[in-house]
This record gives sequence, structure tokens and C-alpha cells, in this order.
Amino acid sequence: MARQSAGERREQLVEAAIRVMIRDGVAKATTRAIVGEAGLPLGAFHYCFRSKQELLHSVIERIMLRSLAFPLVPLTDGAPAADVIRATLHAYWDRIRERPDEHQLTYELTQYALREPGLTDVARRQYEHYLQANIDHLQSVASLTGIEWATELPVLARYGLNLLDGLTLNWLIDRDDAQALAALDTYAAHLAALAVPRADEGA
Repeated sequence: MARQSAGERREQLVEAAIRVMIRDGVAKATTRAIVGEAGLPLGAFHYCFRSKQELLHSVIERIMLRSLAFPLVPLTDGAPAADVIRATLHAYWDRIRERPDEHQLTYELTQYALREPGLTDVARRQYEHYLQANIDHLQSVASLTGIEWATELPVLARYGLNLLDGLTLNWLIDRDDAQALAALDTYAAHLAALAVPRADEGA
């Protein structure tokens, strides 16, 4: 059997941690349970991670990378900002619906981190990730469509984070696709109303 690199073992442990946390809950995701799920010796955990806190950061980043980033949907050149905003939010929502268990896990991770001594930083960094994803999304839309935002970007990004966070949690509870999409479209329309032509574009 080929010897695995530290990076490969780290990948295995992160994915194993996600599976254990989804199945058994964050509190029961001990290092022993995680290495057992990964099929690795116990010493592999301490070789790859300095602490469980570092592992939790990696779990959050992994879920962010594959599920929470906003994909920019290719549309025809010159597509109106409203169309780009709506299409991008729908593509983002499709990712939420593809991995509901992982998104449920993110809420559990937040509560667990806030209650555990020494893990508050995990929750703080988790929401810093989310806020940055919203900022990047708004900046990309503005760059792609030649607009700027009528509201300060940090404020608009935080507003969007709060709305999408609540919308996701509500959907995880009731799984009402029609109502979720109606709310998402309302948010898209509001964003479009806050998009104004960029000053240099008008010149």
C-alpha cells in the first residue's frame, strides 16, 4: 500500500469528520471516532492537526468551498444586473438543496463552538467566512454587470448574510421549496433595486 502524504491524510480526516458529525452530532465526533471513520491510526490525527479546533476550522472551510460560494452563472454579454443576480442566487440555492445535511451541520457547529470553552473563535471565523463570501459575490456581480451598489458593501453583505442564513435554516425545518424560492426572488429584486450604473460607465 502506497504511503500517504500528510495532505492526503488531512483530507481523509476532514471528510471523515463531516460524516461523523452529520451522523452522530458534533459533540460525539471524538478524535477516536473520526480516525476510526477514516480508517487511520489514532496518531494520524495529531500528525495532521494541532487540535480539534483546527479540525473544526477545516470542516467549515470545506463545506464553504463546495457549497457556500456563489457561482457566477454565465449569461449572454450585457445581461441586465437583475438577471445575473437572480441566476446567481438560484445557482447558490441549488447547492444548498444538494447538501442539506452539511448545512444543518453548520448550525450545529456554531452552537457547539459558542458553548465550548476555547472554541468561540471557531464560530467567529465561521461567520467571517460567510460574510466574505457575500462580499465577493456582490463585488463579482458589480464587476460583471458594470454597476455599483447604492448601499455600503459591508452593510449590504451583512444584510444578505443574515437573510440567506435565516432562509436556509427556515428551509431546513420546513423544506418548502416554493416559499424559499419566492423569498429568494424577493431578495434578488431588492438587490437589483440597489444596483446603479457605475459612474465611469456613464461617462
